[in-house]
Amino acid sequence: MKASILDLRRRMSEVLKSLERNEPVSILHRGKEKGIIYPTTLRDSELLVEQHPAFGMWKDRDDLKDVDEAVRTLRKGRGHAL
Repeated sequence: MKASILDLRRRMSEVLKSLERNEPVSILHRGKEKGIIYPTTLRDSELLVEQHPAFGMWKDRDDLKDVDEAVRTLRKGRGHAL
């Protein structure tokens, strides 16, 4: 099902019925798809995070092996380097 922002406001019952039928709902804004709402049954069984193409894309980066240090470095800001 495709639903605009206005459909979400005015016809939410139809959107919910579509989700109950295990149909994903594409959210449109000005005719362009902005996102997809998946029913929880699909999320649990078919859409595992590990199967997403972006999952693990930085696993080989040496500078991100220590997550705490990487976050500390990001949060330092530019003024700290002076």
